[in-house]
Amino acid sequence: MDVHELKVGTPGTILPPFDNVVKNARRAEELGYDSAWWPDHLMGWIPESIWTPDVAEIAAYQKSPHTYFDALTTIAAVACHTSRILLGTSVTECFRRHPAMLAQEALTLDHISRGRFILGIGAGEYENIEPYGIRYEKPASRLEEALEIIRLLWENKGKVNYEGRFWRLKDAVLTLEPYREGRYPPIWVAAHGERTMRIAGRLGDGWFPTYMPIERYREGLRVVKDAARRAGRDPESVTPAMWCYVVIDEDPGECRRVLASPMIKAFTLTMPYYAFEELGYKHPLGEKAVPFSDYVPTRYGREEVLKALEKVPVEVCERYTLNGTPDEVIKKLEDFAKVGLRHVVLWNITFFGDMKKVRPSFSAMSKVLGYIKG
Repeated sequence: MDVHELKVGTPGTILPPFDNVVKNARRAEELGYDSAWWPDHLMGWIPESIWTPDVAEIAAYQKSPHTYFDALTTIAAVACHTSRILLGTSVTECFRRHPAMLAQEALTLDHISRGRFILGIGAGEYENIEPYGIRYEKPASRLEEALEIIRLLWENKGKVNYEGRFWRLKDAVLTLEPYREGRYPPIWVAAHGERTMRIAGRLGDGWFPTYMPIERYREGLRVVKDAARRAGRDPESVTPAMWCYVVIDEDPGECRRVLASPMIKAFTLTMPYYAFEELGYKHPLGEKAVPFSDYVPTRYGREEVLKALEKVPVEVCERYTLNGTPDEVIKKLEDFAKVGLRHVVLWNITFFGDMKKVRPSFSAMSKVLGYIKG
């Protein structure tokens, strides 16, 4: 695929005032972005113990790292003020939201947006589940069962029965039709392990992982397509997408300096143990740490986090972010497009590392978008 055929998405605004959410979504539509995305979070990834201006300059402008509008309600409002841009969750899960409710909510947003909603869904993050009194267990199996239930409710207009491990449906109905006849909202699955990749291929309309090295992406896409094929589906019907943390600057040296900053390293703490292990390091949070399934930022004290950040090598930051000059970022996206990527979401986190980079980093991002859009 040619890089000029790539669809490009951007994160939506998650903070008050709400007027900015709508304004920025409309601005993204005007700039030519194809999609906008909202995380379904109660808690952010950065511990508040280090959310102080001496470590995180952004703390002078944003009081807490854990402030989020509800994703689905926000998308409903934005849908009423935009007309072309696709709108999606990045991502929701099925611990806090029952699959029948997700099925209804997705269809409702499909109508409000006139066919522009994408249901981004994953196995869930421990930080948004366990601290709120919900048991975090068997996330991949739970995701698979939830997707089966959503599909059953969408595709059967009579009574639905389902006997599962987590949910049971008895004479259940959901007769709401999609906005366009026969065209249900696409389901994009945020899958990183082989089990969830196969679930994405069997039950999803898109594969939506966070940024990973190109060789890992190529192999993951092979697994997804193989699972789709085995399920009797057209593997080309599953959209290969990717969520990217972006560190960008016109000066390559500045990129490396920002990558080594505490806040970028804090994002990298969310990477699993093998992201460190493959480069010869141990994960600072534990030798076999998998933060999606065992990390709660609010439980880490300041000194503990600062010591962990000291142990994050810049090589891991470089490998697990899309980084470089605009030309370098474009070249990397060209390479991903060649192995199958069709929709990329670019989250500029450069200014988290240095607030002076707000204007230059977004200027650099506009060059990337301009090039892709031709």
